[in-house]
Amino acid sequence: MLFTSPEFLVFFAIVAPLYWALGRSARPVAAQNALLLVASLVFYGWVHPWFVTLLVASTVLDYSCARGIEACARGPTARPRGKHLLLALSLTGNLGLLGFYKYWGFFAENVQFAAARLGIELSLPLLDLMLPVGISFYTFQTMSYTIDVWRGQMVARRNLLDFALFVSFFPQLVAGPIERASHLLTQIEQPRTLGWERFRAAWPLLLVGFWKKLLFADSIAPIVDRIFALDEPSLPLLAAGSVLFSLQIFADFSGYSDMARGIAKLLGFELMVNFDAPFLARTLPEFWRRWHISLSGWIRDYVFIPFGGSRAGGRWRLLLVLLATMGLSGLWHGAAWTFVAWGLGHGLAVWLSRQCGLDSKWRPPTRWHGLASWAVTFATVTLLFSFFRADSLSWLGHAVRAGCAPGDATLRRLELELAGKSLLEAAAFASPWTLHFLLERAGPRAARFLALWRWLFAGILLGLLVQLTKDDGRAFIYFQF
Repeated sequence: MLFTSPEFLVFFAIVAPLYWALGRSARPVAAQNALLLVASLVFYGWVHPWFVTLLVASTVLDYSCARGIEACARGPTARPRGKHLLLALSLTGNLGLLGFYKYWGFFAENVQFAAARLGIELSLPLLDLMLPVGISFYTFQTMSYTIDVWRGQMVARRNLLDFALFVSFFPQLVAGPIERASHLLTQIEQPRTLGWERFRAAWPLLLVGFWKKLLFADSIAPIVDRIFALDEPSLPLLAAGSVLFSLQIFADFSGYSDMARGIAKLLGFELMVNFDAPFLARTLPEFWRRWHISLSGWIRDYVFIPFGGSRAGGRWRLLLVLLATMGLSGLWHGAAWTFVAWGLGHGLAVWLSRQCGLDSKWRPPTRWHGLASWAVTFATVTLLFSFFRADSLSWLGHAVRAGCAPGDATLRRLELELAGKSLLEAAAFASPWTLHFLLERAGPRAARFLALWRWLFAGILLGLLVQLTKDDGRAFIYFQF
């Protein structure tokens, strides 16, 4: 069920009034949480009800393992080995489900290919499995809870209803942000109130999210698809396609995050900010502090730091840690070598930035230094996004070789013209929410202009809502992860 679909509008129009009406019941928190849990399961299983079984299995597994871990860690009969075994069970179960549904085909194909190169005839079953939507998101979310209990940073919850809602909370279930139990679960356990302030904070997020998704990301998607479907695009056209895709995926994903935060606010919850103007970053480490913040934080706390982190001995060990960490981050996004290459490329780029002293805390000595550093960072990020979008590494290599070869001058001029028009169209669609972003950060003097712009923006997007009954738009890109 898409946030931009008529079905969701009907769904939320039913759920929200019932939810707030239950706030006046004898046990408001329990009643509201029960309703939200049922609504979340309906939301998740709307198209494919069997998806719910995997969600329930992951919930029960980590609820039980966390309770067992805490029992093994306390009292005179503490069993440290049992604590570690239960953590291993949780990780094996969660990663096993994720690996089977998301990576089995990738694993089988590559093992067969490697065996064939060695002269070994091997046949593994290639299962045609449908990837459950958002499995990577809720798997990481529920795993972080169990790991935190194992570390002693979180108390295992006894209320299965509250924990199940933490795992399946529908605004952020299928595409994040990946919440920590210390942030979201504690809100689920507390009474909520809906006031004018929450509504006033929610509707700009919803409107900007709709704008980013429907009027920007979905509008330039056909151009990106056309460029990456070409057999031999010119280098200028490939570069334009990479820039456009970078803007498309940012608008698509941050638009979803904005809508998720707005919907959660209307239900009395605060979700974490998942994007902080990432394309304004002046270094690669700073970019990763601004881009997909919930995943970056998860990878940092549960992969990078346990591997040794920034204190890994020596620059070459740090390079290996960064390559391993970012390679896993790339693989999290999809079962393809293009995603792995994207992650490894970022690992190498972050390492090179650190070696040059350009970490996330670096401040440019002059404005020109800052501008030059930003240009290099933006170029690196958009270049690497070509790996993310390409269907295969072989296609990307062939496209680069073809683009470097001399070709028909007229065709090249036409492609360059298309690239220029594409970037101008992207700038035109990006300008309204760019203005909104700048006004928000302009301080008190811009408050009046920001208020006027929001009402104008609301009028434009109310007209857009009428179109939702005719066209649901494209699915969000990160649904596939």
